[in-house]
Amino acid sequence: MNHKKLWIALSLVVGISFAVLLFYGNQIYQKAPPVPEQVVDESGNVLFTGSNIKDGQNVWQSMGGQEVGTVWGHGAYVAPDWTADYLHREAQYLLNKWAGGDFESQSSEQKALLERRLQIFLRKNTYDEATKTLTLAAERIEAFEHNKAHYTSLFMNDPALDKLRSDYAIPKNAIKDESRMEKMAQFFFWASWACVTERPGESITYTHNWPNDAQIGNVPTGDLVIWTGFSIIMLLIGIGILVFVQARTQQEEVLKPVNDPLMNQVITPSMRATKKYFWIVNILILAQVMLGILTAHYGVEGDALYGIDIASFLPYSITRTWHVQIAIFWIASAWLATGLYIAPSLSGRDPKFQKLGVNVLFVALLIVVAGSLIGQWFGVMQKLGLVENFWFGHQGYEYVDLGRFWQLLLVIGLFLWLTLMIRPIVPIIKKGTSERGLLTLFLISCFAIAFFYAAGLMWGRTTNLAIAEYWRWWVVHLWVEGFFEVFATVVAAFLFTRMGLLRIKSATNNVLFATIIFLSGGILGTFHHLYFTGTPTGVMALGATFSALEVVPLVLIGFEAFHNYRMSKSTEWLADYKWPIYFLLSVAFWNFLGAGIFGFIINPPIALYYMQGLNTTPVHGHAALFGVYGMLGIGLMLFVLRSMYRKQKWNDKLIKFTFWTLNAGLLLMVVVSLLPVGLMQTFASVNHGMWYARSAEFMQQPVVNVFKWSRIIGDTVFGIGTLTLFLFVYQLTLKKNKSTN
Repeated sequence: MNHKKLWIALSLVVGISFAVLLFYGNQIYQKAPPVPEQVVDESGNVLFTGSNIKDGQNVWQSMGGQEVGTVWGHGAYVAPDWTADYLHREAQYLLNKWAGGDFESQSSEQKALLERRLQIFLRKNTYDEATKTLTLAAERIEAFEHNKAHYTSLFMNDPALDKLRSDYAIPKNAIKDESRMEKMAQFFFWASWACVTERPGESITYTHNWPNDAQIGNVPTGDLVIWTGFSIIMLLIGIGILVFVQARTQQEEVLKPVNDPLMNQVITPSMRATKKYFWIVNILILAQVMLGILTAHYGVEGDALYGIDIASFLPYSITRTWHVQIAIFWIASAWLATGLYIAPSLSGRDPKFQKLGVNVLFVALLIVVAGSLIGQWFGVMQKLGLVENFWFGHQGYEYVDLGRFWQLLLVIGLFLWLTLMIRPIVPIIKKGTSERGLLTLFLISCFAIAFFYAAGLMWGRTTNLAIAEYWRWWVVHLWVEGFFEVFATVVAAFLFTRMGLLRIKSATNNVLFATIIFLSGGILGTFHHLYFTGTPTGVMALGATFSALEVVPLVLIGFEAFHNYRMSKSTEWLADYKWPIYFLLSVAFWNFLGAGIFGFIINPPIALYYMQGLNTTPVHGHAALFGVYGMLGIGLMLFVLRSMYRKQKWNDKLIKFTFWTLNAGLLLMVVVSLLPVGLMQTFASVNHGMWYARSAEFMQQPVVNVFKWSRIIGDTVFGIGTLTLFLFVYQLTLKKNKSTN
């Protein structure tokens, strides 16, 4: 296709998609579950206020938030989903009360009558928009007090709940203050109220009848079924069109330069200064994996490590927070450092103060990493006030747990990185060389990485959870899963063109086409995370449709892998780049399996209705985050080290062992443990309800524990791979100091 037409098509796709994304964002603002200014009894007496609910949300966040169970299905997987758990406990209290003490002893006809009474009672919307007041019947207030007593015993220090607390991996006195505990219970009530209360004028709840629990009337809606079918139709149409286009498009010719064009590349001082970034990357990988092993162990021994009491000072909520956040930090650092290395290589010289900028950014990133991790510990240990926790502690939102102050510093750091990328690249673009189009797209992706992380600043301390979730997924999906993907595609193409393996013009066209295809589904595909977070039905329709299109380019991922493999064999000197290219091959594999297969399993509305918050989600998360972005980060690091240590002989046996142990370990982790547990939970969710699939009763069954313990196989293999990667980088850089290069 014509180069200019591709740019126009890309502009239209991005412009229209973001217009729709923002339009429905405004709809979410208008139709989010309301936080009442007052919650009153039927006599008008105030029970608690909206500010109490918002403070309770902050208490939940300070404890770890989405790192301690889930709310609306988003978060961690050891403890329950608190909304599903609350509703089930509320329902059982009311049914037993109405049955005279024992609901289960009633006849089937009487049970059906009582359950219907329960549904009418709970699903009626008693919120008054004019007065912004929510009125509760006396029996519902009783149920609230009953649940509050349970959660107070659980999150504080009732010895009677020691076993349950251990099963949930919650330390004693996770909440140390009774007033905080009361407010968190009020937040749990509000979040659960939104799950069972029907929207004004509609017969569905604010969360589209999620979580599934037939006893309270939360069953799949017609929209779930219709849009699931439509998403599958769109997937088939998209695959058909892309296969047709692929068949008509001539495969890009692989060139065969006699010598490595990078052999004599000038390495500037700023390029050499990126070496310390890769050392930090390797240290963070080790830390992340060790924390991941500890986090997984908490699933079977929730209050200790083989009998050693570490939960009192390093609880599950902290290890999981650090495990997830460090993954983002090291992957981003590897990618940012690759950009910093590539940009000055274009001209072979540094702009003024480029090295200083690289060093300042490095220090800034270290401050953000250390400061945010320390702040999160202080927050979870309840050593900060609610305001201080928001700014310096734990925000409680998965992937963006770091306090707002650290978020701001990171945004500033990303824009500093963008500046360091612009300065050496813009002069090359102005020269009008053949690389202009590819470099322009490279800078656009760099801008997107800096800009879209800033979406994490769009919510405040007391923002409605539904609205905070909307912006959080801008960061998680558009930043982590979206424009990092564009950046990766551009960088890979650019590396191959610099090595003389691809023609710049055809590579640019291919990257533009791939970006159009990816963003066509990727931007509006963000909505598939928001089906059940208090959003209007249109969000489900768009999310189902466009998240299916996200899978379309992954169907042909084998062509990309084969193409890269052909390039790795095209000329003799490319043997030096075998393992960096092999890591790119593994990215293609994990893209298809982790993002494609495991992603689409949970994406359709009817599937996610039963699976949201189960171990099917970390199946996709591990395979896509480490399998795609992690392996790519390692591959990019190896490309840079291959260039930086061009005359150094590599320890091929060690890096080969690293490659296979990382990939085999990740696969074993997923298919031997996470996937079987997730599928068992799915059956339990369909047959009994979300509350049961996440309950200690189900998760502590012997057969489930066998699969949870079996994760040690994959974790061990994977952990060995990270150790050998560290050893490889250590040997390479140590020998470099003794070489003549």
